[in-house]
Amino acid sequence: MRVFAALLALLLSAGMALAECRPDRVDLRGDFGTASFRVEVADDPQERAIGLMHRPSMPSGAGMIFIYERPQRVSFWMENTLIPLDMIFMDQTGMVTRVHENAIPLDRTPIPGGPDVLAVLEINGGLSSRIGIREGAELRHPGLPQDLAAWPCAAE
Repeated sequence: MRVFAALLALLLSAGMALAECRPDRVDLRGDFGTASFRVEVADDPQERAIGLMHRPSMPSGAGMIFIYERPQRVSFWMENTLIPLDMIFMDQTGMVTRVHENAIPLDRTPIPGGPDVLAVLEINGGLSSRIGIREGAELRHPGLPQDLAAWPCAAE
């Protein structure tokens, strides 16, 4: 439990200490404070189709962000995905519109994100609940449209 508390404190403080946006990181803010994750970006159809499949593990502070060309209705499933995941769905402003916790590994049941989804962040299962990420939180990343962003990247 101490290790988790230390990791959570590191994630929360890292989000506050770093002001600039980077393609390999997302920042989230909400009632919980701020949190940052190191991410891989899946922004084309082939990368989005593969996602986090066939990986036996993922570090706690890591994730993958799926970015679409335009807001749309999206649905995910866990076929060939070996680890439980939380899926955090966002609109074009970066606002979290839905959180699906602990998607079951290898399950083919569709997980709908709802309408007007522009991005989806996948992190380790159960982490969004432990941090407090829920609808209404805001995510920033340079791959989102900055002119519409609820929390835009800082101008450098």
